[in-house]
Amino acid sequence: MTDANLVFYLITFVLAFVITAVSVKKLIPILKGKAEQPIYTDGPAWHISKSGTPTMGGLGFIFATSGALFAAIGYLFLNGEEYFAKSLLITVLYAISNSFIGIIDDYAKIRKKENAGLTPLQKLLFQTVAATLFIFARHIFLFSSTDIYFSFGSFDLGVFYYPLTLVMLLGTVNSANLTDGVDGIASGVAFAIGVVLSYLSSGSNSEVSFTAFAMMGIAVGFLIYNLHPAKIFMGDTGSLLFGSLAAASCCSLGNPLIIVFVGSVYFIEGLSVVLQVFWYKLTKKRIFKMAPFHHHLEKCGWSENKIVIWAIIITLILSIPTLIIFV
Repeated sequence: MTDANLVFYLITFVLAFVITAVSVKKLIPILKGKAEQPIYTDGPAWHISKSGTPTMGGLGFIFATSGALFAAIGYLFLNGEEYFAKSLLITVLYAISNSFIGIIDDYAKIRKKENAGLTPLQKLLFQTVAATLFIFARHIFLFSSTDIYFSFGSFDLGVFYYPLTLVMLLGTVNSANLTDGVDGIASGVAFAIGVVLSYLSSGSNSEVSFTAFAMMGIAVGFLIYNLHPAKIFMGDTGSLLFGSLAAASCCSLGNPLIIVFVGSVYFIEGLSVVLQVFWYKLTKKRIFKMAPFHHHLEKCGWSENKIVIWAIIITLILSIPTLIIFV
């Protein structure tokens, strides 16, 4: 990687890692007994052993995102990169707003003592408001165009750019939420996405590079406590933040469709749920032993750590087309 800001990206990684590791360590005893994850009763039987594990570890992500990326915003302003600074500010505010939606959902689950917080319609409504504000903030403050960019040229989608971006944002955050189902998988995938985004943005988009290194730092900092057997779960508080950072970064790279490749595991997980529900309603039979897909792999005998490793590998492999199509 050849980038004049590389040292500052590494500082962002370290800052995000340290804030996450320290804050999550502090959160575990605070949340223990007060914010314990309700276990999905229809899930794999062995998940009952996870009962009592605290959730909402994603609160540490908010601290890390705020600390690391607000510092990056300050650096970008001082370095004369005002456009990237404003763009990063919009991304950070969008991610934190999604995390707050996750907090509301996690709190509702804890209060009701069941694995169902906000209704799907309520959650989608809040997410749509956040995504719409993000899209129009970019339009108003960044004068972002309706073009989508490829390595071979660009296409102006006109008014269709907005619904496309909205679908990509909503699809990503909800699929990232579904991906958080076995110890370490959501953090592992987020780390891999950060690696890919750091490469795609190297030397061309400092905003996305800062975001990518922050994602990697947060993911590694959380994996200390979240690898199997997990001492804490991130909850919707964390998974929605990861998904929104990834999707927003692809918009900043000039093409929201990039997330389909970079966030491939997210979409595999989301698609598995859609297919399972559709096929069951149509035939009363299931395609997978259980959806999302990581639970199918569990029921096929895969260990949680094996699933995490393969999720990281698949993310990296299926991101390869971006090097041809988008770079």
